[in-house]
Amino acid sequence: MTSGSTSLARPRTAAAAPGIDRARPQVAALACVLALAFPAGPARAGEPAPRADWPSRPFRLVVPFVPGGSVDVFARLVGARLADAMAQPVIIDNRGGAGSILGMEIVARAPADGYTLLVHSAAFTTAAALHQKLAFDPERDLLPVALLGVGSNILAVHADSPVKSLQDLIALARSQPGRLHYGSGGPGSSSHLTTELLLRAGRFEMTHVPYKGLGPAVTALLGNQVQVLLVGMPNVMPHIRAGRLRALAVSTEKRSPFAPDVPTIAEAGVPGYASANWWGLWAPGRTPSTLVRRLNAEIGRILQSSELRERLASEGAEPLAATPEVFAARVRAEIAAWRTLAREGGFRLD
Repeated sequence: MTSGSTSLARPRTAAAAPGIDRARPQVAALACVLALAFPAGPARAGEPAPRADWPSRPFRLVVPFVPGGSVDVFARLVGARLADAMAQPVIIDNRGGAGSILGMEIVARAPADGYTLLVHSAAFTTAAALHQKLAFDPERDLLPVALLGVGSNILAVHADSPVKSLQDLIALARSQPGRLHYGSGGPGSSSHLTTELLLRAGRFEMTHVPYKGLGPAVTALLGNQVQVLLVGMPNVMPHIRAGRLRALAVSTEKRSPFAPDVPTIAEAGVPGYASANWWGLWAPGRTPSTLVRRLNAEIGRILQSSELRERLASEGAEPLAATPEVFAARVRAEIAAWRTLAREGGFRLD
């Protein structure tokens, strides 16, 4: 069930882990959307000039997870509309493995011609922050192109679970330390770290069960192989609406408009906890800025589609466009925040 050869270690007892009070403001900062826009800059010195006939062949959207998760959903929804906008086929290439590092490296090493792109989520920043010995530099070799959307993470349990609230979950976990299991999309993934931060903030313990992507993790929750998931809403909202899963809380500072009756984690009993989920598009690091601006503009137009907004709303997410500069600033800020949290909280990569 594990993904890749690395694992993320933490102090065994969440209640005794150091640094949690200092970490809380950093966690809350991850939920803030950067609002300051910057104009697109001039072409970078020495970058290759794009072909005049671009685009002239199919695009490849690399999804660094197996099919079924929220990143896959975004890739397919946006990819279908990008194909229409660019008059070229868009191929979805699912490359799950190593906590999304495999797919990230494929794009980092791809030709910088605008045809091979990465669709990822906030998990990009956790992977970039916590993997110290990569064969590529996520901040240098992968170039933020466009923010696609934002949403809450949602804490969910099986509908048959005796747990009816976050306080129930905390009480049960404290009565049986380590006996409850939570799933994630892999070691060091966003779903892993946001849950670990919840354990530390709430001072209770559960055992981590990593999967090769969120699709299998959701399947495990539906099959009662794990008892808890804290994941992006698109992964579980269809199952919550169908009565197969129960929502306990959302991760953002404010309640989600897509689940207004579900309290925030802070409201439900863990003050100071907040984190947001988001999705975006990256290109190889030396992709010409003219192509980046063209892709960003097309994505911006795609995100204005009422049909797309309605489709994403049904999954618990909403489109959110941003310039490449604003998106890049957000990525850098979150990588720095995760590194601080990992250092203060005692996380390490083995």
